Amino acid sequence: MLELGRWKYVQPGGIPISHIPPPKRHPYDQWSPDARALDLVGDKWTLLIVRDLIPGPRRFVELQRVLPGISTEQLRSRLNRMVADGMLTRQRYREVPPRVDYELTERARELTPILGALARWGYNWAWSQPRPSESIDLGAIFRVIPGLISGGATGVGSVALTVTDAHDKAPLDFRVTLSAAGAMVTEGDGGPADATIAGTRDGWITALAPRGERSGLTVTGAAQLAESLLDAFALAGDEPAVLAPAAETA
Repeated sequence: MLELGRWKYVQPGGIPISHIPPPKRHPYDQWSPDARALDLVGDKWTLLIVRDLIPGPRRFVELQRVLPGISTEQLRSRLNRMVADGMLTRQRYREVPPRVDYELTERARELTPILGALARWGYNWAWSQPRPSESIDLGAIFRVIPGLISGGATGVGSVALTVTDAHDKAPLDFRVTLSAAGAMVTEGDGGPADATIAGTRDGWITALAPRGERSGLTVTGAAQLAESLLDAFALAGDEPAVLAPAAETA
């Protein structure tokens, strides 16, 4: 919706989102677009909450699970502020126990390429093997794929990413759909895909670490599509990366 030359976004259900969000309690107090942006996303956890909602809505307890370093009160406070800022919508369901879903608005979803650029900068300037104190959730890397991949960069098709022993030995599944418009990521087993990249947690960690050694991953299906996807979102190693032999489907 365009009003007086400025865009006004509309939430699902036709609720308008003001172009100018309410002032922050501790603003940067600079009349510049970058300072205004940081007023909204400069708080700790805000960008990671956006990242973890890129695949779709999540419940409060699901956000707690993928953000293990945040306290319950801190998460609740941050979500409330992001709703007030027009970054998230909150949908309540009449269920027992109560269910509340949080979802990105268009304002927040437009941060996806910025998160991708930040992740790429992190790959280039801050990346290393996991530190002993760091929680490892490979889904955190998979969720930012849409921001890392531009349209047409990898081909067209669908690729399933599977961590075979992610949570209490249960698989972690993601589906990346590639098109001329870019990449879309969803969580969960989405059925047959053109290609599947699978590996243990340790195999994925080795593949995504600075050396980029992929021998712990196995590709089935369209190998070229899978390798292009890995090349696009994973850090290139110092030596040529090698994938385990895979069967190419007809």
